[in-house]
Amino acid sequence: MQAPGTPAVSRDPQRWSRGWRRTLLAAGMLTYPTVTAVGVAQYSTGGARITGFAVVAAFCVCYLLGTLAVGRGTLRHPVLPFAVLTVLFIAALPLAHEYAFFLCTVIVAFAALRRRRYAALLIGTGAVAAVVVPWAVRPWHSGPGWLEAVALVFTSLTVSAFGEIAQANQALVEARAEVARLAQQTERDRIGRDLHDLLGHSLTAITVKSGLARKLAAAGSERAVDEITQVEQLSRQTLADVRAAVSGYREVTLAGELARGRELLRAAGVEARLPLTTEPVGAERQELFGWVVREGLTNVVRHAQATRCEVTLTASAVEIRDDGAGGGTGGAGHGLAGLRERVAQAGGVLEAGPVAPCGWRLRVAL
Repeated sequence: MQAPGTPAVSRDPQRWSRGWRRTLLAAGMLTYPTVTAVGVAQYSTGGARITGFAVVAAFCVCYLLGTLAVGRGTLRHPVLPFAVLTVLFIAALPLAHEYAFFLCTVIVAFAALRRRRYAALLIGTGAVAAVVVPWAVRPWHSGPGWLEAVALVFTSLTVSAFGEIAQANQALVEARAEVARLAQQTERDRIGRDLHDLLGHSLTAITVKSGLARKLAAAGSERAVDEITQVEQLSRQTLADVRAAVSGYREVTLAGELARGRELLRAAGVEARLPLTTEPVGAERQELFGWVVREGLTNVVRHAQATRCEVTLTASAVEIRDDGAGGGTGGAGHGLAGLRERVAQAGGVLEAGPVAPCGWRLRVAL
């Protein structure tokens, strides 16, 4: 569910790990080439300074192009961009000295993100190089690059953590969708199994009696009429049984929906705060409130990406509130549209909308 006029993307919990927002976050790494440019200005003069600035600019362009390509999925194995960035980093070393290791920070951070198996090795090697190289190259007249090493380690760890969180969020979204799909499939299987059990015996009897009636009719026996009459009666009874079964499947009770919803929320990993009794609600309102609970909890599991859901019952109202960001259909879906019709026929009012600071509320009052 979503507030009117609010873009759908603003409710997406993964919005900062996809699309232009992800590119914007990645562009923040350009701070490090900027610092390297300061080192070029400090240690180089004349043509060397111009060359150093050109190397830093080329690094920025290559980095942005590679980031955009990876984000769009057109470059699944970015070996070439990393190779070019590494060459540019090496070219910047004699021009920016220890400041060039800020370029190395960018390379190591995203290499560790793409190759997590070797993340510790990459980060450790980069940090050791940032400390040792400025100290070992005597003409630079500088000590160990502790600042560069610290920046490399913590930046790489932050980028890796962001990547793991984004991956975990994606897995959670897929798991919730799978839970909802499995719940629907289980219900279909149950209905199919029960109808099979119901119809199996009756249809077998009808087939046998019809065959007997055909043989008796061919022989000119008057018993054929009796057998056909029994087939008719059995068919009518079977039709009544099927109608009763289907009606039973469509019957909704508030207590049943609360029990079903508790299991559904548990399976989806949502903390359920549901009432333990339906006594405050009169018998004439139990079915309608059951439909409200069914639709509301289904939307929570399918759309809300919530961690907690609470249902409140009074004699004249039922309210479902979650702390998610996805919500549901904002009233535009078939489920809520049908529920609005039911509530209107009962003389009630349905309210659905976002609540501060986050979450969604569905409330029906009679």
